[in-house]
Amino acid sequence: MSELINKNDNRATIRWKLLTGASALALTAYVSTAGFARAEDADQPQVWIELGGQLSRLQDSVEPFAPAFETMRPAIFKPSGKIDGPPLYGIDEFASLSFQPKDSDWIFSASIKYGRATKTRHAHQQTYPTQLRFSRYPTLYPHAKYATVPPVAARFADTNARNTQQHAILDFQAGKDVGLGLFGKDSSSTLSLGVRFAQFREKSNIALKSDPDWHFKHKYFTYTGILIQTIVQPYHSNAAGLTADRSFRGVGPSLSWNSSMPFAGNAQNGELTFDWGLDVAMLFGRQKTRTQHHETQRYNDGGKGDWLWGLFYNPLRHRFGTQYTVYHHPTNAPAYYNTRSRNVTVPNVGGSVGLSWQLQNFKMSFGYKADFFFNAIDGGIDTRKDENRAFYGPYASISIGLGD
Repeated sequence: MSELINKNDNRATIRWKLLTGASALALTAYVSTAGFARAEDADQPQVWIELGGQLSRLQDSVEPFAPAFETMRPAIFKPSGKIDGPPLYGIDEFASLSFQPKDSDWIFSASIKYGRATKTRHAHQQTYPTQLRFSRYPTLYPHAKYATVPPVAARFADTNARNTQQHAILDFQAGKDVGLGLFGKDSSSTLSLGVRFAQFREKSNIALKSDPDWHFKHKYFTYTGILIQTIVQPYHSNAAGLTADRSFRGVGPSLSWNSSMPFAGNAQNGELTFDWGLDVAMLFGRQKTRTQHHETQRYNDGGKGDWLWGLFYNPLRHRFGTQYTVYHHPTNAPAYYNTRSRNVTVPNVGGSVGLSWQLQNFKMSFGYKADFFFNAIDGGIDTRKDENRAFYGPYASISIGLGD
């Protein structure tokens, strides 16, 4: 037990040293170089405010909810897994504030990115059977004495699902223009150290119902030497549901490198630049998952048939049959709730490429951004299953510079 406590204490100490070390390094470097300035930057704004949005393609894979009765679904119906999955696209909004002290090439920044996505779908697939006409006494009246039986059920598959996802990423950084551009001396390059905080939250609510095998079934027997034909309608009635709540929250040191290279125009009359950036982080946090799911299969034997409808037998008993519970989960309350929580380390890698147009203190940017978080979410149902999270897609932003 003492070894386990010491191990956890060492992990916490390592995280604290990484965070404080990154912050101390950035602060020390700034103090030691605060007296240096570049004359060509004297007329640059001290404060930049950026606002933007991104259309993100999401990587939100989780363990599919597949009750046992899904294998009974007819091929004419689309599988529920193609309907109840997580959202594929979301909208991200981001904002940043950067400050460059006068007579300094250091830049301090704070930024936030918030994204959300919702997918709600209800799909009802069903056949529409017609009534069946048959001969009750095929040997006595082969061409007469027909009876008509209306269907009491139908094959169907009903899927109702709602999946939501939210994520927030906060960055606090101190960076320095290292003067190392991508293609030459006219380009700029900023290397930044800081702290990143990330939080993911996902919820799923799925309900499945189906009758996969309803059909008319002929039965024959003899009564006082007469061959009698009856019709029964056996079928299954299946239902299942899943609710899941998954989350991750972590914080850790980050490192980023952003570069910009002008290739047309000038800053006074309008300048076009090619921009790119790379960033990495190591997040230490907690991963939580809570799931509940149930499944019930019932079978209706169809009754005894319709040949003496309403004369000697109870019509409801014969027409609709007896229903039996074939399978039910959970069988007890503890199996119904599944809660997991553990400490995890999540590597994070991201990057961007784009174009910017700047006219003095105004800038517009367009491009493509991507962020990948490895093993961030427990996407399992009954057991843990680590899943990556990623957000990538085109972005657009505007920036306003304040001060000189």
